[in-house]
Amino acid sequence: MSIILIEFILYCLVILAIGYYFSKKSKTHSDFLLGGKKLPGWALAFSERATGESAWLLLGYTGFVFMTGLSGVWVAAGIAIGILFAWLFLAKKFMRETNKYNVLTLPDYLAVRFGDKANIIRWLTSILIAGFLMFYVGAQMAGAGKMLFTTFGMPPTAGVILATIIIIIIAFAGGFISVVWTDMIQSIMMLITLVVLPIVALIYINTNDLSISQSLADAGNSYNHWFGGLTGFAVGVLFFNNFSWFFGFLGGQPQLSARFMALKNDKEANQGSVVAIIWTVLAYSGAFLIGICAIAMYSQGSFADVEIILPTMILDLMPPWIAGILLAGILAAIITTADSQLMVVTSSVSEDIIHKAMGIDLTEKQLIWISRASVVFFGLVGMTIALVSESLLYLVVSWAWAGVGCTLSPAILMTFFWKRYSGAGVIATILAGLISTLIWISTPLEGMITSKFSTFFIALIFGIVFSLLMPDKDEKIELGTTEEAL
Repeated sequence: MSIILIEFILYCLVILAIGYYFSKKSKTHSDFLLGGKKLPGWALAFSERATGESAWLLLGYTGFVFMTGLSGVWVAAGIAIGILFAWLFLAKKFMRETNKYNVLTLPDYLAVRFGDKANIIRWLTSILIAGFLMFYVGAQMAGAGKMLFTTFGMPPTAGVILATIIIIIIAFAGGFISVVWTDMIQSIMMLITLVVLPIVALIYINTNDLSISQSLADAGNSYNHWFGGLTGFAVGVLFFNNFSWFFGFLGGQPQLSARFMALKNDKEANQGSVVAIIWTVLAYSGAFLIGICAIAMYSQGSFADVEIILPTMILDLMPPWIAGILLAGILAAIITTADSQLMVVTSSVSEDIIHKAMGIDLTEKQLIWISRASVVFFGLVGMTIALVSESLLYLVVSWAWAGVGCTLSPAILMTFFWKRYSGAGVIATILAGLISTLIWISTPLEGMITSKFSTFFIALIFGIVFSLLMPDKDEKIELGTTEEAL
């Protein structure tokens, strides 16, 4: 165990050193929030993937597959298709729109595009993002507590506090630039863990004459069926509940869209697309196989918390020096996502609210220090949520995904591709998404069909209806001119 602890300490020191080195490159507020468009596409792709997955993939999804069996594949399918769509069809659009309107954040982009409702849009979008993403940050810190408890027997509270300190230091030091470069290292660490562990697990299963197919059959009637043994309408519900993660990838996750906004040119965007797609295929295939292999290695009910399966497998299968490297991959996932989400919340406060909505005139240096103070404050809020919440990682992240991603995705898609989308439509989209998510997750509706699916379409419908009922002034003028001509 001492070898693993030494590797953990060295890993944390290396990450902090990288963060400190790149902190010197953040000289302006644009650098702090969006890297000043100086970062290569491949680094942004590694960062986007690490940010998009987090402890949810390594701890939450592997535990979910262990509990559901083969039908858990549809979550991976929905996410993989969503990632592919985002990089191939939205990344360049984000890059060009960012250059055209000279914006630094997703809320500011929506506000500038619909100027007559700008401040209302900034306030609503920022509240939506800060409210849900703080629970997402808390989920990452709770994941750190679980991992360190499983690995070292460290009290979960101490693990949460330790992770919070590292997360705050990296984001505080250099903002977006530091976060992206530390993300890049940590993304590689995550990938190593997700590729190596299932290979070793399959060798172990074969060597010990275990059978995955028999274990799936023994685990329960639903485990060895791709649709959970369901038929008819129930199959559709299962498919949409699992596949629905797709909708959150359609431009509405600000911590991911920031990477698209930071791209320099088409060449860098193409380079990033290749890296992101390869990473996704390898990582999700590995995570799915880890959950399936765990069903063969461990009996159902052997874990009080199924989200510690991956670190348990690592400790059971690997020599200590390799286990330390792979376990660092889990810590990497936690740090990358929490840092990126902290930067999104910070940018919403410093850029969208204080600088733009409230119109307070500040120097570059003052804006950077407000951003850093926000990092500390919201980092401590996330830590508090992690310490008092008992919800599973998979569940909390699912709610945040619906509240933010599935609310803002229809807003982004309509802004990009529908000329008649109006400022009133944006406001209706955000309010409908926020309210419907809160209602859905607080009632039995969530058990029938996931809020990730319902939120997207409710927000989409309200956006369309209010855009048609309350078009922007220039749209009214254009329609009036058309009618006169007729």
